[in-house]
Amino acid sequence: MTRTTSVTFERHPSGYRHWHLGIDGDVAWLELDVDADGGLVPGYELKLNSYDLGVDIELYDATQRLRFEHPEVRVVIVTSAKDNVFCAGANIRMLASSSHEWKVNFCKFTNETRNAIEDASANSGQLYIAAVNGTCAGGGYEIALACEKILLVDDNSSTVALPEIPLLGVLPGTGGLTRLVDKRGVRRDLADVFATRPDGMKGRAALDWRLVDELVPRQGFREAVLAKAKELARTSGRLDGEGVELTPLVHRYVDISLGATEATITVKGPDGDDGWLLDVTRELDDAILRLRTNEPELGTWVLRTEGDPAQVLAHERVVFDAKDVLSNEIVHYWKRTLKRLDVTSRSLIALIEPGSCFAGLLLELALAADRQYILDGPPIDDEDSEERASITLSEANFGRLPMGNGLSRLESRFFGDPEHVTMLAAERGKPLGPAEANELGLVTDAPDDLDWEDEVRIALESRASLSPDALTGMEANHRFVGPETLESKIFGRLAAWQNWIFTRPNASGPEGALRRYGTGQKAVFDRKRV
Repeated sequence: MTRTTSVTFERHPSGYRHWHLGIDGDVAWLELDVDADGGLVPGYELKLNSYDLGVDIELYDATQRLRFEHPEVRVVIVTSAKDNVFCAGANIRMLASSSHEWKVNFCKFTNETRNAIEDASANSGQLYIAAVNGTCAGGGYEIALACEKILLVDDNSSTVALPEIPLLGVLPGTGGLTRLVDKRGVRRDLADVFATRPDGMKGRAALDWRLVDELVPRQGFREAVLAKAKELARTSGRLDGEGVELTPLVHRYVDISLGATEATITVKGPDGDDGWLLDVTRELDDAILRLRTNEPELGTWVLRTEGDPAQVLAHERVVFDAKDVLSNEIVHYWKRTLKRLDVTSRSLIALIEPGSCFAGLLLELALAADRQYILDGPPIDDEDSEERASITLSEANFGRLPMGNGLSRLESRFFGDPEHVTMLAAERGKPLGPAEANELGLVTDAPDDLDWEDEVRIALESRASLSPDALTGMEANHRFVGPETLESKIFGRLAAWQNWIFTRPNASGPEGALRRYGTGQKAVFDRKRV
C-alpha cells in the first residue's frame, strides 16, 4: 500500500463518512455505516462494514466528543446501520497490502480507541453497550468486547466470531483474546474452541459461553435496546456540569521540530488561558498520533517544556480539585494521552533546562521518558536562582495519572522500593534543583553547562546507531514493570506476538493465509513451532 499524503487525525461529525452520531436525551446512538469506497488510501473496498484507519479515526473522534460535548449522555449504543451485518472487522485487503509499520500502528491506534471506550464506562459514567444486529466478526466483535454489555439479535443466523487464527493466520489484533478470558470470564478451553472456529457462535450457545450478555428478538430490536439503555442510564455515575465544544486545533502549546533521526516535542506551559490543559492535551495527543503514523523512521523523541512551573501547578490544582464533568474529562484525557506516549515505540529523552516547566502533571512527561537529563547550570554561583533548571513534584505524580500497569510512573520508576516513593511525597511542591533531583533518582544525569551539549549529542547519536527493533523491545520491557493488567497484556504480550506474527510467512508470505484469503487457494504453512 502506497501512502501519498500525510494522515491527519482531526475529524468532525459533519464530515463523517462511516459513522452516524445521534443524541436522544441521555442516550446516544453511534451507528456504523461504512462507505465501501471511502478507504483512507486507494486499493481496497470496505465491504460488510469492515474498517481501516480512517473508520477508526472517526470512532475515536466520536468517543471524544461524547465525553466532552455531551455531558447529558449516560449510555452510548454502538450498532450498525446496515441490515444483517454489524461489522466484519478490519479490512483484509487493507491489511494484506499494508506495510508492516502501517499494520502495527493501525492495531495500536484501534487498541487505544477500544481502551478509551472502556475508560469512558469506568471513569466518565458514560456506559457503552453493543447492539449486535447482524454478523459480527473479528475486529467487529472486538468493538463489542470493549463495551460493558453485548446484546445479540436472536435470529438464528447472526453470529459473533474471532476467525483470524483459522482464516488469516494472525491473532485478533484489538484485544479479543485477552478480553475473552480476563474481562468476560470465558473459560480457557471454551475460548480456545471459539477462537479456532471460523464460523463463530450464535444465539443460546453464545450466551451460555458468556460471549454475549443478552439475546434480543429481531422484531422490536431497536426498541428493546433503547429500553435497556434507559435502564442502564439510571445507574450511571455521570457528573453534572457543562460540556465544551472541541473546536479545530490551533496548535498554540505544542511545537514539533523534525531532525534527521529525532523529533523534538516542546510543550508550553499556561499563559493565563483557563482552557490550557484541555488545549495542550489535544495538541499533544494529535502530535503523538501524527508523528507515529507519518514519521516512522524518526526513532527518538526529545521532550522539552517551556514556561513557569508555578503556573503549571496553579492550573493543575484548579482542574484536579474540581468535581465537575468537564474537569473530570480533562484529567482522564491527559491520563490517556500520557498512556499513548508510554506505548509509543520511540526512544523518549527528556531535556530539563533553565526555563523548563517540568512540574506536576508536566513532570509526568519526563517520568514517561526512558532517560531524563537536567542541566546543572548556569549560574553556577547561585543554587537558588530561578534561572536554574528544576523539577517539582505534586499530587499528580502520586497516582492520579496511572500507567497501563495500574501504577504511577514514580511507582514504576522505583518499583521494589515503595519507601522511596513515600519519601518523595514529602518533597511535593518544592522546586528540586539538578543536584537534588539527581540524588533523589528523578533524573538519569545532571551534566554541567560545559558538558551539556556533548552529553546530549552523544546520547542522541548513540540511540540512532542502535537497532530500532531491539530498542523497541527493550523500552517496552523496561517501561511496564510490576503487575499485569488487561491493558498491559493487550499492549505488551498480545501486541508483541502480533508484531512478530505479521512478519512471518505463514501470515504475510506469498503463500500465507493473509495473502491467500479470498483467492480460493489454501495457505501453505511452515509447520515448525518456534
